[in-house]
Amino acid sequence: MIANVIKKTTIALAFATLALPSAGQDLLARQAPVDKKMRAVDSVAIQRLFDQENIDNPAAELYPDWEDRYINAYGNVELPQELKIDLRHFCMPTTNRIVTSNYGYRRRFRRQHKGIDINANKGDTIRAAFDGKVRIVEFQRGGYGNVVVIRHSNGLETVYGHHSKNLVKPGDVVKAGTPIGLAGRTGRSTGVHLHFETRLLGEYIDPAKLFDFEHQDVTGDFYVFRGRGRGTLLGKHDLNASLLEGTELAENVEASEEEVTYTSSEEVKNNQRAQRAARNIRTHKVRKGETLGSIARKHRTTVAKLCRANGISTKTKLRIGQILKYS
Repeated sequence: MIANVIKKTTIALAFATLALPSAGQDLLARQAPVDKKMRAVDSVAIQRLFDQENIDNPAAELYPDWEDRYINAYGNVELPQELKIDLRHFCMPTTNRIVTSNYGYRRRFRRQHKGIDINANKGDTIRAAFDGKVRIVEFQRGGYGNVVVIRHSNGLETVYGHHSKNLVKPGDVVKAGTPIGLAGRTGRSTGVHLHFETRLLGEYIDPAKLFDFEHQDVTGDFYVFRGRGRGTLLGKHDLNASLLEGTELAENVEASEEEVTYTSSEEVKNNQRAQRAARNIRTHKVRKGETLGSIARKHRTTVAKLCRANGISTKTKLRIGQILKYS
């Protein structure tokens, strides 16, 4: 009898021992989806924190702090040896295509022109070039006039000068294409235009290396900054072109007069021709109820010519107050 009881007990214990791993495996199997979901939740939370940090302080990994008092605030900051700058998801700051003054040394004024000037009509909408956060909005009587400075998540800072009116305030988060000002001639300016600068940690980069205003496009999908004075374009915006050759940036703004590249006589003539053409441009301010067809008839032109002159399509929705060129 006792032997039978011991035998039954031994068998029961054996079955219990065998069953434990199976139960543990079942528990782990039930727990696995929960762990996977928790990891997914953690990943989403981390990404949200990262995105929020990028909104609150764009390119924080590059810039030492958020400076909202001075436009030129990075005198002692070390530049990266190499940085790949994403130029995709952009918006042209203005639809105007005529560059009236290039980047580089101005012999007439004996000083460096640290951006480019694009012809504009008073009241034209100026837009943010990339997503970012507004760092500076102020008025400088003897310089930029009404100026806006934006720091972008791709590492660039862009400067927009001579506005007749600023439309944003410091700390505003903007998307590429957000209206930030209206074109004007405030500050040190001889005519209505947009003064546009592109910078990295205070280092000036010729905007023409990044933006093609004539064709209303960026010059490549990426720009690789390689220390002071050099950079490389990677891939055309249509994604079909091969790697472009490295291009030299404009000279260091602190270089001596003998070291800088002067504007050639041909470039001066081209600028003068562009300025004469800009003065001859006639414009129309869109009124309520007007269409491309009615505007074309009024000025004895065609819808196709209006579209080409303004870089728009026949499906573009006109805004009241929008300025259109018709010659």
